Amino acid sequence: MKYLCLAYGSEERMKSLTKPEFEALVAKCRVHDEELRRTGKVLMTESLEWGTTTIRPQGGRTVVTDGPFVETKEQAGGMFIVEARDLNEAIRIASLHPAAHLGEQLGWAIEVRPIADGCHP
Repeated sequence: MKYLCLAYGSEERMKSLTKPEFEALVAKCRVHDEELRRTGKVLMTESLEWGTTTIRPQGGRTVVTDGPFVETKEQAGGMFIVEARDLNEAIRIASLHPAAHLGEQLGWAIEVRPIADGCHP
């Protein structure tokens, strides 16, 4: 089964880092990203830009809004897709992501969601 893993963080906190702090964080992230790749279970990993657009039905029409959230304070800052036999394995793999190790003071978290296999009600 495939799982979408979204890494959420605080744009404000990330922007408060000095250039050397940011570069040190990126270097540490590369180590954890390599651990993800070595699992052989990571199908894709990408960083995301901070800005978001939300599309939702409202009052019989489609409403498009800008914003950092659907219903959260954090913004998605990265994503990856893993292939895992179950949620526990997906969580184990996702826990190798830098957001699980390096981002506490920056407000990072990872959301793990199963990807639906075909349409369902």
